[in-house]
Amino acid sequence: MGAFKKFAVAALALGGAGAATLWWLALPERLGPDAVAALGAGDAARGQRIFDAGGCASCHAKPKSEGDARLQLAGGLELKTAYGTFVAPNISTDPNDGIGGWSLEDFANAMLKGVSRDGQHLYPAFPYASYARMKPAEVADIYAFMKTLPPVAGRAPSHTLAFPFNVRSGIGLWKLFYLSDQPVIAFADGTPEKVLRGRDLVEGAGHCGECHTPRGFDGGTRKGQWLAGAAAAEGQGIVPNITPQGTGISGWSESDIASYLETGFTPEFDSVGGTMVEVQKNMARLSAEDREAIAAYLKAIPPHSNGYPAPQPKPAG
Repeated sequence: MGAFKKFAVAALALGGAGAATLWWLALPERLGPDAVAALGAGDAARGQRIFDAGGCASCHAKPKSEGDARLQLAGGLELKTAYGTFVAPNISTDPNDGIGGWSLEDFANAMLKGVSRDGQHLYPAFPYASYARMKPAEVADIYAFMKTLPPVAGRAPSHTLAFPFNVRSGIGLWKLFYLSDQPVIAFADGTPEKVLRGRDLVEGAGHCGECHTPRGFDGGTRKGQWLAGAAAAEGQGIVPNITPQGTGISGWSESDIASYLETGFTPEFDSVGGTMVEVQKNMARLSAEDREAIAAYLKAIPPHSNGYPAPQPKPAG
């Protein structure tokens, strides 16, 4: 065999090995036996707190639902992004159209690993990159609470995504960079318990970083600019910087932040607006201690300059 042919064969072999490695790395990863055992039985009363912190009804109830209708999780909300349109699925207890047939293990794999019951990667429009930081017991708790909610028949429409975003296998490689169960902010020993409680809520179930942190070209959050604000996923607006240096709440005290989450009013007596209306509505259902913990965490995190471009002045004329 000539030298060129030998080189070509070696290149093909290396390329084949590389492709096989990428394929293997991109495979969906489920929870191991120890992680499944750590879930426990779950408690519905505790689970309602996690359900509210996560704003599950805001995405999965029918749009504009109020009262008990917010617990009918039929899905259907559309999120129109640069990658295409994502549609929140039915996650009611309906066994055919919802997740009523899912076991706790199925549910935990979706929440913590972004893997569906049938073993496919879920799109990270479902914020499992944040939920991965939840404690296993919290996942069991929210599952127990959701089992108490009514079944709703009817499947939500499918996502509408353009190539290559409609190829799920690539999500496995994305997860290698962006899916972690480790806290974003590592506080020193001796940090007050209130701050750590706030971290659990903000970084985990509350998934605040999904909107308030800028993203790279691949859609992953830039942890080095945690909560520094970002361009809105939909439309032309911005999501404010909520670090201690940000233009959003930098001059607010902890009590100002906690009060805003409860009442929807800023220290200047402006009212909450935009997509934050739904978030505040959910935060108002939490305990005062939880809202105070969130406020303490937001005052304790590193400051960052705004994670979105400065608005350009409008041309004269």
